[in-house]
Amino acid sequence: MSLFEAQNVTKQFGDFKALDDVSISVPAQCIYGLLGPNGAGKTTLIRIINQITGPDSGNLYLNGKKLTPEDVLAIGYLPEERGLYRKMKVGEQALYFAQLKGLSKAEAMKRLKYWFRKLDIVDWWGKKVEELSKGMQQKVQFITTILHEPKLIIFDEPFTGFDPVNANLIKNEILFLRERGATIIFSTHIMASVEELCDNITLINKGKTILEGSVSEIREKWAGKEYELVFQGDVKLRENGNFTILSQNTEDGKSFIRLNTISGISTNEILHDVIKSGNIISFNPALPSMNEIFIRVVESRN
Repeated sequence: MSLFEAQNVTKQFGDFKALDDVSISVPAQCIYGLLGPNGAGKTTLIRIINQITGPDSGNLYLNGKKLTPEDVLAIGYLPEERGLYRKMKVGEQALYFAQLKGLSKAEAMKRLKYWFRKLDIVDWWGKKVEELSKGMQQKVQFITTILHEPKLIIFDEPFTGFDPVNANLIKNEILFLRERGATIIFSTHIMASVEELCDNITLINKGKTILEGSVSEIREKWAGKEYELVFQGDVKLRENGNFTILSQNTEDGKSFIRLNTISGISTNEILHDVIKSGNIISFNPALPSMNEIFIRVVESRN
């Protein structure tokens, strides 16, 4: 069941069509990647979901009902461009944002204490935002985004400003939110994060949807004729006219090969060839990374 749907959404600014009949369906309790190069239309769609602007045509649904202005209270949004007041104290600001999302002061304080302890920023409660590092500011805004326990959370480049340790901390918190029932739209340029976090993705380019589906199915679909072989022991693989060796490492026994499409040879015949080199532990398709797929798909449409 989808928690959020956008159906045939179009948005034009003057002569520029930012979104052209875009549809996405976000299953409940999943992390959904919204991907695309700069200027693809991702931010426009996110702004429409948050009721900041409206579509020229198309419909949006939350829990099967048409999205209304009141539904903003059920959405948490962490924008790429941060929006904290630099001269305001951290605790006062977090409390203010929580009450804007409908929490009572007492409930907001209870939840803020929990999250400030969890993300180890208790000591910064009385500091001004301008005194915080970018990473610390990002933690504060992360908390204000999820504090009211929204049904739908939108993260736009959530790891900006974080060192690897804190980026991993926030990654784990995002997974924790999903486990607790949240549905998450995740927009990023970091394809490694997509592979780690996302269940499904939609790739938008020039305002159009050009790829969508589950991450695992997409990677399998885009797998070419490349394979990973793992040999037992120190084995030196020799190539022939049926395949090309892309790389091999005798220390871990791994070799990567690409079948020569001209020969039309089957994988069984390849195995018959390579087994002469040594004992094979495994022979599997070498799935392309999401970064490779992203580049291939976008370049094929430009």
